[in-house]
Order: sequence, then C-alpha cells, then structure tokens
Amino acid sequence: MTRLSNLGTAYREHALAEPAYYRVMFEQAVAETAFEASTAAVTACIDSGAFRPGDAQEMAKILWAASHGAVSLEIAGHFPPDTAAHRYETLMTAVAQAFSARPATATADSASPTEEGQTS
Repeated sequence: MTRLSNLGTAYREHALAEPAYYRVMFEQAVAETAFEASTAAVTACIDSGAFRPGDAQEMAKILWAASHGAVSLEIAGHFPPDTAAHRYETLMTAVAQAFSARPATATADSASPTEEGQTS
C-alpha cells in the first residue's frame, strides 16, 4: 500500500509543480503503458493481501481517475491550498478502501468538516 500511496503523492506533486506539462500529458489520451507502474503497485497490493483479488488494471484505472480528478480540481483552483492535500488523501484513502481485503468501519473523524459556509 505504501508504494501505491507514494505513486499517487508523486503524481499530485508533479502535477502541481508543472501544471502546463500535466495538462499536455493527461488531458489528452494516455497510452496504456502509462498505467504500468500503477498496475504493478495494485498487483503488489493484491499479492500481499492488502487488496481483494480482482482486475489490477481496472483498479489502477479507477485510482488514477480519482487522483486525476482531484489534481485537476486543485490546479483549477477549486480546492483551496489549505485543504487540498487533506482532500486528496481522504479521496485516495476512500477509493483504495473500496478494494481493501479488510474493509474498515466508518469513523466520525475520517474526514474533517469544512469550515462553515465553505462550498469548495
């Protein structure tokens, strides 16, 4: 799970550091080989028992879609800088949990409440 999490963090950090490059690379069709590292990380999660058995490539695409959506919203200014990282981590944890071999129970503090009146 650590490797997969690190890939997502690196994806986000690179996108924020180079938003124009990110748009060129990922707002166009992406070759299947771009998913190889993510698919390998998901396969490792399945093999270790962290993720339930399933289609690693499909799981990687779903994780990528979540990551891409959050990063795109952040670059466009829809996630304020003071909450963006937390929102990204919350989303990625929730999506990964969908594939978990050991589903967690919901907790009241799993996501912090937004500030009163905040709609972003």
